[in-house]
Amino acid sequence: MVLEGNPEVGSPRTSDLQHRGNKGSCVLSSPGEDAQPGEDPIKYGELIVLGCCEEGGEETEAQRGEVTGPRAHSCYNGCLASGDKGRRRSRLALSRRPHANGVKPDVLHHISTPLVSKAYESPLYTCGRCLLSLSSQIGRSTENMIDFVVTDTSPGGGAAEGPSAQSTISRYACRILCDRRPPYTARIYAAGFDASSNIFLGERAAKWRTPDGLMDGLTTNGVLVMHPAGGFSEDSAPGVWREISVCGNVYTLRDSRSAQQRGKLVENESNVLQDGSLIDLCGATLLWRTPAGLLRAPTLKQLEAQRQEANAARPQCPVGLSTLAFPSPARGRTAPDKQQPWVYVRCGHVHGYHGWGCRRERGPQERECPLCRLVGPYVPLWLGQEAGLCLDPGPPSHAFAPCGHVCSEKTARYWAQTPLPHGTHAFHAACPFCGAWLTGEHGCVRLIFQGPLD
Repeated sequence: MVLEGNPEVGSPRTSDLQHRGNKGSCVLSSPGEDAQPGEDPIKYGELIVLGCCEEGGEETEAQRGEVTGPRAHSCYNGCLASGDKGRRRSRLALSRRPHANGVKPDVLHHISTPLVSKAYESPLYTCGRCLLSLSSQIGRSTENMIDFVVTDTSPGGGAAEGPSAQSTISRYACRILCDRRPPYTARIYAAGFDASSNIFLGERAAKWRTPDGLMDGLTTNGVLVMHPAGGFSEDSAPGVWREISVCGNVYTLRDSRSAQQRGKLVENESNVLQDGSLIDLCGATLLWRTPAGLLRAPTLKQLEAQRQEANAARPQCPVGLSTLAFPSPARGRTAPDKQQPWVYVRCGHVHGYHGWGCRRERGPQERECPLCRLVGPYVPLWLGQEAGLCLDPGPPSHAFAPCGHVCSEKTARYWAQTPLPHGTHAFHAACPFCGAWLTGEHGCVRLIFQGPLD
C-alpha cells in the first residue's frame, strides 16, 4: 500500500529551530501570524522526559511563563546526564511556527507486483497539506525530520548509553499535531514522516485497513498514552493506559508491546492530550504540560525559597547534633557534603551522614535507624528541581524511596501510585526525577526532621 501526497509538504525541520540570545533556549517557531514584533510565539505546551532530570546548572530569575523554548539546565536544573544539546534534551516547548506544517493522508495506491511490494518494509504512508495545524515529531532518529530526539531511559535514571544498549524506541516514534487556532488542541499520533514524507512501519508491526478505506497501524513496540483523572492537579489520580494508532485512534493495550494483534477500539476516548498526559515510547516516558497547567506549577523562585526556608529552620542530626542543609542546585549533584541530609527511607528519620549501623547481611545500603531500629536503605536527600513534574507548590515534605528525591506530599503520592510501562508487559511506579523504581509499601515516606535544641 502506498499513500501519496504533496511532495512540498514536509515534516518539522531542524532549520525551524531559532536560537535566541545566550540563554540556552530555543523555540520551534518564530513569531506567528498574529504576533507583534518582539512578542513571544504562542506556546502550545511542553514535553518533559521522566527519569533524566538531574540537578545542576545556575539559578535564574526566569519565571515559568517567560521562556518559550526547550529549557536548558541553566534555567530549570533538569537535564540529561550528558547535558541538553540541540534536539536531544530533557524537555521541549512546542510553539507556533511561521507556517503550518501539519499533514493528512492523501492518495492511496495498491502495489500488486510482488517484487515491488517486497521492496517496502510495510505499507507506505504519504502526507497531504493541512493548513490549520503544526506537527512536531519525536523519536530516536537524529535526522532533520525529528524535532525531539529521545533516548532510552534506564530504570535507575539517565539515558542508556554505549554500543551494547539496544534502543526499543522507534526511529520515528510519534508526532503531535497542534491546532493553530484557539483552544490550540494537541493530538498525538503513532509513527512519524521521514524525509520523503512517508511513514514506514516495521515488518512485524500490526497493520489493517479501516472501514473508510485508509490504512492504519501500530508501531512495533507501541505508543501508549495515559490521561490523569481529574487533570494534573492536587486531586489527580492515575488514568488507564491506552495505545494510539498511526491515524490517532485509541485502542486497549495489546497482550505484549510487540504483539501483532491489536487491542479493542475505544470509541469514547480520543487522542487529545491533556495537562499531565503521559506518553510512553517503550524506553522513555514523556509528560505533556499545557501552558495553563504550567502556570499552576511552582516556579524556580518558589523552589529556591522552599530550600532556603527549610535550611533556615536549622534541622539537626538527632545523633551527631550537626546542622543539616540542602545544597544549592547550582552546586550540582556531586558527592554529598558534610551538611547533606540523609534519610532512613523506611521510617523517614532524617540524619547527617554516619558510617555505623550497617546491616550488610541484608544489603550494602541497609542501615539500622538509631531512633526506631527499623532497618532499610540509608540515602542522601536531594530536592527535586524539575518544577514541571510537580502537582502543586507545596513544601518539600516527602521523599521517594529508595532514591531520596524530595517534593511535596501531593506530588510524591501521585507518582508513587502511577504505574509506568516497563518491558513487554510490566508496570512499575518510578521516581519522576531519576527514574528509579519505587519500593516499600507506599513508594514514598514523610520526612521527620529534628529542630535545633536551642
